[in-house]
Amino acid sequence: MDIGAHVSTAGGIDKAIGRAVEIGAEAVQVFASSPRAWAFKPPTDQAVGAFKQGASKAKLGPTVFHAVYLVALGAPDEALLLKSMESLINYMQTAERLGASGVIFHPASHRGAGYEAVEAQMVGAVHQVLKSAPGKVWLALENSAGMGDHIGSRFEELGRLVKAINHPRIRVCLDTQHAWAANYDVASPRGLDETLKQFDKAIGLKLLAAVHANDSKTERGSGVDRHENIGEGTIGADGFSTILAHPALGKVPFYLEVPGFDNSGPDKKNIDILTRLRKEAGAAR
Repeated sequence: MDIGAHVSTAGGIDKAIGRAVEIGAEAVQVFASSPRAWAFKPPTDQAVGAFKQGASKAKLGPTVFHAVYLVALGAPDEALLLKSMESLINYMQTAERLGASGVIFHPASHRGAGYEAVEAQMVGAVHQVLKSAPGKVWLALENSAGMGDHIGSRFEELGRLVKAINHPRIRVCLDTQHAWAANYDVASPRGLDETLKQFDKAIGLKLLAAVHANDSKTERGSGVDRHENIGEGTIGADGFSTILAHPALGKVPFYLEVPGFDNSGPDKKNIDILTRLRKEAGAAR
């Protein structure tokens, strides 16, 4: 189990490696562009080479990309749909160049139309993205917290979408805070066992490619997406001890997306807390 973090690529994508090493991250998640804009500039060959060399030297685990927040494959607006697909294609192609494992994206909202009304469009869009970005890189859907019309807060709905896509390069990312907000008990041993049984039945644990390790500012079942530092939220340190000890998650990389104790994003203190809890749980890298 690698304990990684989402780190900044300010100044160039290769700069992420030094930042990851500085906080003790064992794996890296990055944006390849601004997460709140469509503009995309592919990294130079020099930056790609520096990134790969740095990751190898630091012996980092899997690199993953997080897609921009604007992606909305269920949008009724054709222009927005096409921009979403183009963005994912850019990310998938860049991930392939950097030797990354995959790209994680939010299924986003059905805009009030209902899941059934947008399923075919989403399936077609994902297939087009994968066709336009051939290679080994997988594309992972992330569970949502349940706010508004967002797709995938229930494992059954996420599993239905995965099965409808039915592609060997499709995976799933489990966000602990989103699952907690969607009323899945991930904090107690019995609750986590039941949660992962439901995940396996609806989706399949073999498709779980990454865990976003985030504590929660809100109570279980709130439906609200609000991340907190590890041990400072309602999942708590004991909850993460339970998560880290579960055998079904033992080989899945974890990526922190927490605010940081100094509000500058995932930091060494959060990494150290998870690393200590992993050791106490008897898990190993």
